[in-house]
Amino acid sequence: MFIRLFLTYLLLVILAVAAVGVLILQRSDGSALFFELGKQVVVAVVVIAFVAVIPAYVLARRFTRPLDELTTGARRLAAGEFDHKIHVSGSRELTTLARVFNTMTDHLAETFRQLERDREQLRTILSGMVEGVVAIDNDQVVLFANDRAGVLLDFVPGLAVNRKFWEVTRQRAVRELVERALADDGPHREELDWKGSTVKSLVVYVARLPGPDSVGAVMVLQDTTDLRRLERLRQDFVANVSHELKTPLANIKSSVEVLMDGAVEDPNARGMFLEQIAEQADRQQMLIEDLLSLARIESVENGLAYESVLVEDAVHACLDRHRTRAEAKGLTLEGVASADSPVKLALWADEEGLAQLLDNLVDNAIKYTPDHGRITVRWQATADDVQFEVEDSGIGIPARDLPRVFERFYRVDKARSREMGGTGLGLAIVKHLVQAMKGHVRVTSTVGTGTKFTVTLPRVKRND
Repeated sequence: MFIRLFLTYLLLVILAVAAVGVLILQRSDGSALFFELGKQVVVAVVVIAFVAVIPAYVLARRFTRPLDELTTGARRLAAGEFDHKIHVSGSRELTTLARVFNTMTDHLAETFRQLERDREQLRTILSGMVEGVVAIDNDQVVLFANDRAGVLLDFVPGLAVNRKFWEVTRQRAVRELVERALADDGPHREELDWKGSTVKSLVVYVARLPGPDSVGAVMVLQDTTDLRRLERLRQDFVANVSHELKTPLANIKSSVEVLMDGAVEDPNARGMFLEQIAEQADRQQMLIEDLLSLARIESVENGLAYESVLVEDAVHACLDRHRTRAEAKGLTLEGVASADSPVKLALWADEEGLAQLLDNLVDNAIKYTPDHGRITVRWQATADDVQFEVEDSGIGIPARDLPRVFERFYRVDKARSREMGGTGLGLAIVKHLVQAMKGHVRVTSTVGTGTKFTVTLPRVKRND
């Protein structure tokens, strides 16, 4: 544009001088004078054209410099330099255009900053989700994957981006679900059992991105492993409760029917059946009381009254309650404090809950310890806690059953447990009581040697 303006200015000057020369020549009458004036006009045109180069250059440069500034600013804006400002002097029109351009640049800069903030916020939200999120384009290239998706699909999110989805995961069911979602507009949902490095249950949702020219699809993955496990526990719990309640009721009903059929008239038979009815009623009452106790402990407001409880008093009170049963089997029942435990060692707990906790552990030990065995309750203090150990010389628990002994109604030996009158809820109550009192419990055992339950609860400090 500068060259065109420069040549235009120069040409206008030359034409103006030439026009003046032509007018002068037209007014001349003599031929000699005509030729002399012609030469002078040509020389004047050449001289004036040479002299007019500089003004033409200055005028052209002055006109095009603001346009060059605007062009340079537009390029720098396109390159992302939103802080660049254009400073133009000259006519009012050009300065106004420069101000409008700078205002537009400021607005674009703020818009891009807001978009970047929104983008980072969205990435942060997606990265913090418990669900896995994967975005893919129409060619199945991974555009985005959050950390949770990497955990659920067994890949590294940073390495998965810009790769084909079928290269990222080898699970055929997931790939087929993605292919179906990209083939039509409807959302797809499927429950899958993941067979990767860890077995888990997943619910996968895949839907195309909205819009007439959709660029791909988004996948949302939800881990339902714990929900499945809890559902199985619920089903097992309902089945076990039904069975445990049905068994004593069936015995009571059969005994009543026998009595009604005439056994009530036989004093010897009548006593036997009445004893069985009383025994089964007691068993059912124990089960209902354990269920109510477990429900109370698990409730949000469990009703536990926390106070300072002397450890030695609580342990010896528990042993006294069970001593008659232990002596009937010839068992040695003792409580032992560690050498460095304070005399008045106290813990912060619910006194009734602590008594129930110890009763269940000692009762369990008495049931599964053969005659003439030994049961020892030890306690010791640490900086912040009190640790109880209930150890027996009983039959022990197989290693495969140890992770499940605190489950409701779980029995290592079902027939023997029911024969001994247990409800199957004792250790579950122990676990929930310990958790409610901010402690933890663990178990170790060797088959044929014995079992040791270790309970840790917060102690009362001197400044409490």
